[in-house]
Amino acid sequence: MTHSNDTAPPSDAKLFRNTDVMDPARSVALQVALGVPPSIVAGAELPPFFHQLYFWTPVPPDQLGRDGHPGLSKAGLIPDLGLPRRMWAGGRLLFEQPLKAGQEAEKCSVVERCETKMGRSGPLGFVTLRHDIHQQGQRCLREWHDLVYREDPSPEAPKPVPPQAREDEEEARQVRFDSTLLFRYSALTFNGHRIHYDLDYAREVEGYTGLVVHGPLLAQQLMLLAQELMGPLAEFSFRATAPLMHFEAATLCCRGRDLWVRAPDGRQCMQAQAVPRPSPGR
Repeated sequence: MTHSNDTAPPSDAKLFRNTDVMDPARSVALQVALGVPPSIVAGAELPPFFHQLYFWTPVPPDQLGRDGHPGLSKAGLIPDLGLPRRMWAGGRLLFEQPLKAGQEAEKCSVVERCETKMGRSGPLGFVTLRHDIHQQGQRCLREWHDLVYREDPSPEAPKPVPPQAREDEEEARQVRFDSTLLFRYSALTFNGHRIHYDLDYAREVEGYTGLVVHGPLLAQQLMLLAQELMGPLAEFSFRATAPLMHFEAATLCCRGRDLWVRAPDGRQCMQAQAVPRPSPGR
């Protein structure tokens, strides 16, 4: 999905502000969970996408939906579309200034798009959120966050056919996502979505064969790989194309600026593109 850098939200859109101190300990905890040597201290630059660990918006249990997410309402950021299943479909990030650990930051969020359409499997809701994160008076990050809402699957409905992943990668990394990692990532991002930790719910209610690996966790791994190979990032976009289960190993792939996640059976779970930050003097 493409977004204009200067797209204006609707005139009646609500703007939500949230502040948080980018606690180094939380970022170190994610490094440890991912098997990365802990290195973040106060004043250090945060790795790309680590802002997902901050700006929690907890709500009481009686305000949660059946899936563990905060219930939708006209009073909240996202209106109730009458569709119970939520998926993080993708997103795009513009990295303008590095975020620093140990410093306060402000996140401003607005709904840039909200509409429903009729798909082959029934009604679909499409929501795009835009987040701007500022630190010390400067905008450091602009992010677009694409969500899709849909009805519960019919047991008789045919399963969608996922795309097949490319096999022409120049770099490849094998990664695993067990239930412990999914639990830790859910806890660090304050994500209550039950498909990531409640196996009975994931299978019996939402029709998955196992726990679902978080889309943002796949994107996080691809961003870290892109930064390792290309250096600091200026832009990163990604789109989820098929779910990955907790019992499946995955291959992180990169060719040029293109990245993707390949499941053991060859299906593509995510595709992405990275743009490195220009070198000084260029």
